[in-house]
Amino acid sequence: MEKKSQDIKSLNFVKLSQKAQIPQKATSGAAGMDLYACIDEDIEIQPSNLVKIPCGIAVEIPDGYGAFLFARSGLAVKYGITLSNGVGVVDSDYRGEICVGLCNVGSQAYTIKNGDRIAQLVILKTENFVPVEVNKLNETQRGTGGFGSTGK
Repeated sequence: MEKKSQDIKSLNFVKLSQKAQIPQKATSGAAGMDLYACIDEDIEIQPSNLVKIPCGIAVEIPDGYGAFLFARSGLAVKYGITLSNGVGVVDSDYRGEICVGLCNVGSQAYTIKNGDRIAQLVILKTENFVPVEVNKLNETQRGTGGFGSTGK
């Protein structure tokens, strides 16, 4: 099924550096847009080390949405480079530079160069809930069963 033009929304980005790259989808069916490193010199990530990589961009996320940063599967599987915070969250009211926290869980050093694709940015709808304290939660079949309680 072909996408209708009204299904495509625009997302405003500002380059904070001349060498920054606006995020792009690698394919028309991609869920995320690639984020690119915007650095003056190479950054080597040693095993077990953490780094913060600037992307040189800011984004205007519409109210009711959030931007979520995910690891690139190729970097994670091949080299052990993943996000240091699991998933990064960019709130709709944040207008600063997008930076990506990376960690090396592999056994070899890995070098990030300017323009390397380092993460994926996915825009997701977020719901607004108000926390309410109650005396008891409704019952479910699972109940309080935690890790591993539903099987292997």
